[in-house]
Amino acid sequence: MRRILSQMFGAAPAARTTAPPPGSPPPSRPPSPPGAASEGTERTWTSTDGLDLSARDYAPAAGPARLPVICLHGLTRNSRDFDGIAPAIAAAGRRVLALDVRGRGRSARDPNPSNYNPAVYAGDVAALMSEAGLARGIFLGTSMGGLIAMTLATLRPDLIAGAVLNDIGPEIATEGLTRIGGYVGAAEPAASWAEAAQRSRAVNEVALPNLSDADWMTFARRTWREVAPGRIVPDYDPAIAQAFAGAPAGSTQSSPDLWPLFMALAVNRPLLLVRGAQSDLLTAGTAGRMQALAPQMRRLDIEGVGHAPTLDEPQARSAILDFLKTAP
Repeated sequence: MRRILSQMFGAAPAARTTAPPPGSPPPSRPPSPPGAASEGTERTWTSTDGLDLSARDYAPAAGPARLPVICLHGLTRNSRDFDGIAPAIAAAGRRVLALDVRGRGRSARDPNPSNYNPAVYAGDVAALMSEAGLARGIFLGTSMGGLIAMTLATLRPDLIAGAVLNDIGPEIATEGLTRIGGYVGAAEPAASWAEAAQRSRAVNEVALPNLSDADWMTFARRTWREVAPGRIVPDYDPAIAQAFAGAPAGSTQSSPDLWPLFMALAVNRPLLLVRGAQSDLLTAGTAGRMQALAPQMRRLDIEGVGHAPTLDEPQARSAILDFLKTAP
């Protein structure tokens, strides 16, 4: 786990990335999948190193101006993770930007896989907010998305007015990280959407045991992409699995201390922690320590759910909308 976290975060946080070498072909943006969000419009921007990136932009309902909500998905996911909650937040009066982090969804794949780390992602978020003219926002981060928010709090604390962390904290349990490492980047193409749904279920049912057949089809439509008839693939660059590759024999790496990142996010900001009660990534002990260090943080544990809640759960939706009623 030490090596994986070190790979994810790099030697030191830095929002600037390295441009591809001269003569390299420009990274292409994938075509829109059949399961793209039915609401919201696509917003595009360019990263500091020249990648074309994408987000879904949901206009707020009429009413008093409120800070926008920036939605950041998990490791192998994309902006469609928020197809359920984003329209509800917009209907409650806040603009929503749901990002496709580089290498996922409609955003371009990075020719340099070492750029797949939270410090670089945080720089991409800052670039989007600058392009969109947003000075601050409330962040909603699932798993890796929460790590990005914590990283951004150390690089650009001025951008963050509050945050919802979905099943993530500054200590990541080895059990969950090992489970994720067992499937990321390894999926073969599926021949049909029914097969994609079945395979999604096989990997994730332990964490989401209460989803129906229709729910698993929705899950597959959000997380896979049809690239050709009869060829459906996970909607991310397999190179993101690089951080999970085996360490060279005899090598040692210290695990980065992520508690300072959490404290940078927590100080003087409203927070909500949503946790799957059966999560194998965020333990109850870590969640308890987070509460002790950030006593203003609200907490919801969803019974019968592991890593990570889909945010389609009624309890999660209610808790998030209630939190946003009093957030800046």
